[in-house]
Amino acid sequence: MKRYALRFFSVGLPVALAALFFVTSPAFAYVNDALSFAYEAANPYAQQGWLIREDAWGGDLGAGDKKAVTAQLFRGNRYMFFLATDVETASLRVNIYDSEGKLAESKSWQRGRFAFAEVRPRATGTYYAIVEVLSSPEERTGWALVYGFRQ
Repeated sequence: MKRYALRFFSVGLPVALAALFFVTSPAFAYVNDALSFAYEAANPYAQQGWLIREDAWGGDLGAGDKKAVTAQLFRGNRYMFFLATDVETASLRVNIYDSEGKLAESKSWQRGRFAFAEVRPRATGTYYAIVEVLSSPEERTGWALVYGFRQ
């Protein structure tokens, strides 16, 4: 029994871990690529003095699907949310809502594989960024959302 366990850990475990890595790595790859594009979209704002947070959200959605992510925002700051995908011809949207479900952003726009929303919270609290894939040639589209703030 002991020899079987040692043999599994010396041979079977590394093989199982390698198989797990190769099965899951494509899913992580497109989220990582989307995250790179989201930070790329945020970069010009960082150069203008916006503080870009390391917090990020990501996943994959089908065309027409939505996902809500929460963020704690503080009154007195301005926030920018940057949504991106690695699918060049996909169209995305992000909107920010307050805890009562009211649209909170002052402006939002889309540019190619990017979408942006800006908000100046009227009150400190939990806000919801609704991420949506409007259209995509892919069955599932990887996306990433980052945000920054300015006082």
